[in-house]
Amino acid sequence: MQSNDFQVKRRHLPHWTFTGAVYFVTFKLKKGQLSVQEQKLVLEHVRGGDKKYYELIAAVVMPDHVHILLKPNEGQILSGIMKGIKGVAARKINAARGACGPVWQGESFDRIVRNEKEFNVKLRYMFYNPLKKGLTLDPWSYHGWYAAGK
Repeated sequence: MQSNDFQVKRRHLPHWTFTGAVYFVTFKLKKGQLSVQEQKLVLEHVRGGDKKYYELIAAVVMPDHVHILLKPNEGQILSGIMKGIKGVAARKINAARGACGPVWQGESFDRIVRNEKEFNVKLRYMFYNPLKKGLTLDPWSYHGWYAAGK
């Protein structure tokens, strides 16, 4: 393993990066909730980066937060990917609202998925999150859900 394969940076939360890793990422709204149309807009934007910047495995956009499972492409770093996702999504939401200012909390929670068991736990959590919150009776048909190969 080369020294640049693994790094730890910290703001309020630790952010570990490891070349070739799959990440579970959560980011939250600064305040309020997203409308259904805004949730769809965020999901469309996240899906738009698939293959170009990362391999998108799954995403769920909830009214007040977003969960993503992704693997950065070679040469891409998670912090840059998240800056792009959150920044562009915020501009699109603000444009739709006729507003300005921050939409998301400044820092995201990210975790390197360490093994298949953890991967399955995170994926299952994301899938059932809208059902658990009473937003749908069928997670497969939830407007904010995406899974590769679905």
